[in-house]
Amino acid sequence: MRHRKDHRKLSRTHQHRRALLRNLVTALFQYERIETTLAKAKEARRLAERMITFGKQGDVAARRHVSTFVFKPEIVGKLFDTIAPWYEGRNGGYTRIIKLGRRLGDAGETCYLELVKSVEQKEQERQARIAAAEAKALAQATEKPAKKAKAEAEEAAEAAAEAKPKRGAKKDKAGTGAGGGSKPRRGPRKTGG
Repeated sequence: MRHRKDHRKLSRTHQHRRALLRNLVTALFQYERIETTLAKAKEARRLAERMITFGKQGDVAARRHVSTFVFKPEIVGKLFDTIAPWYEGRNGGYTRIIKLGRRLGDAGETCYLELVKSVEQKEQERQARIAAAEAKALAQATEKPAKKAKAEAEEAAEAAAEAKPKRGAKKDKAGTGAGGGSKPRRGPRKTGG
């Protein structure tokens, strides 16, 4: 029976477990989606939802409390300014766990831990991704002629370098260029000894 068993220990000491969970929560707020094991995700979810609730409060005491847990000050600012307003009308359930299956190697069950977003937010992100992809394609299209000109210049430089005889190259008996002019060795190489 699991009476009075509050959390998963994750096979770590108290300090190691706390540092791990702080890292996971900080990464979740930074990237808005992380991939981890199921047990770690379930533990990080508890703490992330508490931090978002503090972010919704928005007062100085809540900001100080969150800043003692979340590692980076810029992520604390993101939590209070960007993430917390998403959930003003929502009472809990700010994160979602999506199971991915078992990991190769140790067969650990993996999952995504992500922040829940509204339909409008998803559509805005989709539009931003499309615009970024179009800008990238346009940049590549204008870059191709410049790359061709650069490649042609490099080929011309290589051809010019090959036309010049190399400095200090030995001439063979016919006097045509590189090569020693001696017969190739046959048989095993003898070492002194």
